[in-house]
Amino acid sequence: MAADTGFEILGGEVLAETPFLRVEQLDLQSPDGTIAPRSVVRIGGAVAVVAIDGDEVVLIKQYRTALDRAIVELPAGKLDIPGEDPRAAAARELMEEVGYTAAQWEQIVYYNTSPGYSDEFVIIYLARDLTPVGMNRIGPEEEAAEVVRIPLAGIGEALPSIVDAKTVIGLQALLLSGEAS
Repeated sequence: MAADTGFEILGGEVLAETPFLRVEQLDLQSPDGTIAPRSVVRIGGAVAVVAIDGDEVVLIKQYRTALDRAIVELPAGKLDIPGEDPRAAAARELMEEVGYTAAQWEQIVYYNTSPGYSDEFVIIYLARDLTPVGMNRIGPEEEAAEVVRIPLAGIGEALPSIVDAKTVIGLQALLLSGEAS
């Protein structure tokens, strides 16, 4: 029972499972004793990187099947290696997707993407002092992707055309920090 709320998950069943996610149907008991079914998508965590190279932010433009088009995003990926430190995962994704390592790292945002039905969370890091290295892209979408650069001074103008939530949140955080002005 969640001590601070009075709600309790009594049990449930797995409706579907893939390597990427699991869908569960849970029985939720409210503080007044009412039992209600709730569907939950278990995805777990992900990381994303606001990578600053000089006076530009380094992004990736890649195809996304759910949208059936390519979109501009922060380098990012799932926390899919058991026990991997999130900052290490961010460093791995930065190298794999856009071909950089970074000397300076700072966590700037942690958020839950859709807490009404999913446990997914994203940790966004700011990476500075980039050094180019070879890429290690995985999968056809990454292999076909392109690196995109946006000048720090142009982030405000670019934001209306960006549709990816983690990218909007990360770039907005950069703007709020005053680093992109």
